[in-house]
Formats: sequence, C-alpha cells, structure tokens
Amino acid sequence: MKRVAIPVIKGKLSEHIEKCNYCEIFEIDGDNVKSNEIEVPPSDISHLPEWAIKQGITDFIVYKIDKTIIKLFTQEKINLFIGIKIDTPERLIEAYVNGTLRSDEKIISEITTEK
Repeated sequence: MKRVAIPVIKGKLSEHIEKCNYCEIFEIDGDNVKSNEIEVPPSDISHLPEWAIKQGITDFIVYKIDKTIIKLFTQEKINLFIGIKIDTPERLIEAYVNGTLRSDEKIISEITTEK
C-alpha cells in the first residue's frame, strides 16, 4: 500500500510545502484509492520528514522544496515527486496512479542549481 501526501493551499498543490494549509493523504491499495486531510503541524520544515514517517507516508508530491530538505526525505526513504505543476489533488493523484505525473524541468533546474 502507498500513502501519498500532497500539500494543499486553496484547494490546489501548494507552491511551497511549508506554506500549505494541510496535506491531502491518498491511500492507494491496488485499484482502491481513499483520501483524507491531515493538518501539518506548524514547526521547522526540517521536521517534516519525521512527521511524514509517523503518518506512514511513502511518497510526497511537491512543487518546490528546499534542496536541504530533499536529503532528509531520501534518508528516510520517502519518495519525492518534485516540480509537479500546480493542480488539484484529485488530478495529481490520478496522474500518479496512471504513471503520467511529470515534473517541470525549469523547477527542477531552479532547485538543483547552486546560487
């Protein structure tokens, strides 16, 4: 079973994970998909991977994320889908399930390029 988190603000993927109102969590078990909203506790963004582990999250779909946080997620073996275009959680999870979720190369380059 997969538990996929999508940070949401105003009904769509949040541009920045730390500014989301809540995460929409999708539980995917074969063809069965269920969702629920879970409030993200306000704290230092570096604690987000720890929170995700406690929630049983296996995958995170994000638009932008600080590259120092990427390492924390990968250390905990949580898959990150980065640079995903902003859309509704329902459309994003449909693309995820169908294998058509695509990253925006411009965002990936922006995150990975040294400043």
